[in-house]
Formats: sequence, C-alpha cells, structure tokens
Amino acid sequence: MAQTITLLGLGPGEASLITRQAWQLLESTSEIYVRTQQHPSVAGIPASVKVHSFDHLYEQLPSFDQVYTQIVEQVMELGRRPQGVVYAVPGHPFVAEATCPEIARCARLEGLSIHVVEGLSFIEPTLTALDIDPLPKLTILDALELGSDHVPSFPPDCPALVAQIYSREVANAVKLTLMETYPDDHPVRLVHGAGTSQQLVEEMPLHAIDQSPSIGQLTSLYLPQLEKGSSFEAFQEIIAHLRAPDGCPWDREQTHQTLRSNLLEETYEALAALDADDPNHMREEFGDLLLQITLHSQIANEYGEFNINQVIKGIYDKIIRRHPHVFGDVKVQGVEHVLQNWEKLKAAERAEEQEDNGGIEKGLLDGVEMALPALAQAEEIQRRAARVGFDWPNTHGVVEKINEECHELLEADNLASRSDELGDLLFAVVNLARHFEIDAESALRETNTRFRNRFMHIEQSAQKQGKKLTDLTLDEMESYWQEAKKL
Repeated sequence: MAQTITLLGLGPGEASLITRQAWQLLESTSEIYVRTQQHPSVAGIPASVKVHSFDHLYEQLPSFDQVYTQIVEQVMELGRRPQGVVYAVPGHPFVAEATCPEIARCARLEGLSIHVVEGLSFIEPTLTALDIDPLPKLTILDALELGSDHVPSFPPDCPALVAQIYSREVANAVKLTLMETYPDDHPVRLVHGAGTSQQLVEEMPLHAIDQSPSIGQLTSLYLPQLEKGSSFEAFQEIIAHLRAPDGCPWDREQTHQTLRSNLLEETYEALAALDADDPNHMREEFGDLLLQITLHSQIANEYGEFNINQVIKGIYDKIIRRHPHVFGDVKVQGVEHVLQNWEKLKAAERAEEQEDNGGIEKGLLDGVEMALPALAQAEEIQRRAARVGFDWPNTHGVVEKINEECHELLEADNLASRSDELGDLLFAVVNLARHFEIDAESALRETNTRFRNRFMHIEQSAQKQGKKLTDLTLDEMESYWQEAKKL
C-alpha cells in the first residue's frame, strides 16, 4: 500500500452495515482519517485503529467548499507518505461525497495509486425505508444546492430524493425552493437515520418539513412526483410523438412555413390575454405559444437544423452574457447604467458577428425585426437610437415635433406626400409615448378595445329601441357613446 490513497466507505448507518471488505481493511490497518466522526459507523471501528478526523475544519472555516478544499489538500499530503493513507467517509466514497472524487482526480494527475473500498450508500437503506424502487425516474439531489436555487432544477413529474438535509435551516431553504413549483400541502416524507436502529419516516405536507424535531445529519426528503405531463420534458415527448410515424397525420405534414400563420395568431392571442389582464386566459395562451415554439424546434430537429435543447442553451448563454451585473462582477448603478452596459455588450456582439460575416458591419438598427407591428417597430428603432444619445432631451421637443408634423400633413397637397407626413406624425406620436414610458402598441390596442365596447353599447341601445344603427342620428349615437363612457 506504499504511496496509496485508500478511499473507504463506512456505510450508511451503524457498523453492522460496513462491508466485509471494508471491515477486513479496518482490522489490518493501524490508523485512518475520517472526514467526520459525526456518523454512527465510526463508533464501531475496531479499538485497535487510531482515528483522526477533520471535524475541526468545519468549525474553523466559513464554508463547506473551503472545508472540502482543505481536506483534499491534507489527504493528498498524507497520501504522499511512504505508508500512504486510509481516508474513510460515511456511505460510499462516490455517492453524495464531494471530497473523494476530487482526491481521486488529483491523485491520478500526480501518479499516486488510488484504491477504493466500496460501501453501502445512504440510498439503499433510504429506499428500503420508503418501500420504493428508484427506477425508472428517481432524481437524487443535494439539499444545499437545491436550497440555493430559485426554482427546482428537475422535472416535477419525476419523484425526487433530496439528501443531506442536516438542519432545519437547510430544510427551510429547500422547502422555499420547492414551493415555487409544488403546492404548499404536497405530501412528502422525511427519512431520518436510515440504516440505524433509530430510523424514522415522517409523513407531512411540504410546508412543514422544517418543523420536524428529528432533523439531523442523516435526514433525507422524499418528494413524490406531480401529475403526469407537468414537466417540459413530458411536453416535448408528446410533441415528438405527434410528429412520429405513429403520430398525427396533420402534424406530420407541417413545416416551418405552413405553421408561420399559427405562430403569429397565437402571439396575438397571447397579447389579447395580456390586454385583458386575465390570468387563466394568459396561462392557456402561453401554452399555445409554447406549443408553437416546441413544434418548430421538433421540426428543425428532424431537418437536422437544431433541437429544443440548443434553443434553450442559446438563450441561457445570451442571458448570462448580457447580465454580467447579475451573474458576473460588473457593478451598475440603476437602470440607466444597465441600459448603457447593455448597449456595449450588443456592440461587442455585433463586432463578433461582423468578424464571422467576413468583415461586413452590422448597424445598430439591423437587429430590429421588420416583421414587428409598425408601432412596435418604431418604438424599438427609437429606443435603440436613444441608447447612443440620439434623442430629444425632454417631452417638450417631442410635442413641438408633433405640432410641426401636423402642420406639414395639413399643407401636403397630394396623396403621396400626405402618406409620408402621416407616417412622420405617427412616428413622432410613438416617440412621445416612449418618453412617457407608455407602450404605444398596447395603448392603441386598449383604445381599440374601448372603442369596440362603446360602439357595441350603441348597437345594443339601438336594438332595444327596435332600430338599426343606420336609423340613429349622429346626435343619438353621441348620446349613447357618452352613456357607454360613464358605464
């Protein structure tokens, strides 16, 4: 065993679960180093073995990462001795154990021999306590990582086992993350001391897990799955099934071009749901929009163009890249600084695209999509120009520009010039909306809706009198219009 680092698994609980191979090693060695003595199996180690631990590092250092780094460095130093070292950890050396994989990696780079003595992990007795089989879809997660997330990072229609919930504080962080996706009263089970004589399984609602008095070093959380179809992966599967040979004949015939109008229609329906401020309608329309995105991505995958994972990875990377003040070390002061920094990032992206495009420079406004509705397109053009300082300093200048365009429109003497001047007037009005931080497209849509509702009142009022709209005088229509405004 000269200059050998032995990674030894002590099993999940009491010494009775230490493997025969591990026990033979313990009987034949004079000393071992354990990551922590806070584990039931350590008490059963033969009395002839001198036990050293790294527990003092947990008290001295502020984070687990620093503790684990120190342990790795010290085990590597011990492994360079002629007699090597035996480093023992709870459970299995490569299951829910941060130090052993890193020790093995460093040792191989240095040419030191690595010997792994298997051990039962916490998983086997936990599954026994729960009476479950991990196949086909059990997800296993680390409580500290899950608790630091804002939303769960695994499919909710798969069951999950969350390891290392060693304190009520950790349980609280985990439940807050999970409750972003799961109902507060979702039934869960806490497993304490799996593989020990003190084993306990508690059933409770998710919101109560941090209230358990039994939480300790050997606590795990079992999270049953949500209903089938509640994950993006399940949704992606049914879309792929629609396009498969045994799928839907209509869906199989669709292409990017045949679905173009569907995408546009669903987008406008989603906007209508937003305009109505109707959450149930929004949820439905967002689902229809997601269907279009996923279906286009599935078609692209079949064409060998790209797949949905590449779509997600692309926007993931873009968000990270464009928010260095969130995901990096860039400091910003307020929204204005964010926008200035954003434009610098966009300029860098354009420079990179120019290099990839044979040196052809892309302009500031080239990225404004020509297919946008005219009002939205005008607003985006103005917003981009304003980012580099090409803008009115205040609304007074914009209002004067609107007045100027009105006069020019009235003075125009032919259809072509009137069309040009009207376009200029509309562009100036959009500019005023932008200065007032009003979305011109949404404002006009809301006005359209108000007009429709008020005009509908005129129609209904005429019908109540047994008249047609054409029977009403202008004064009568105006009277009903004013009634509608009051209503």
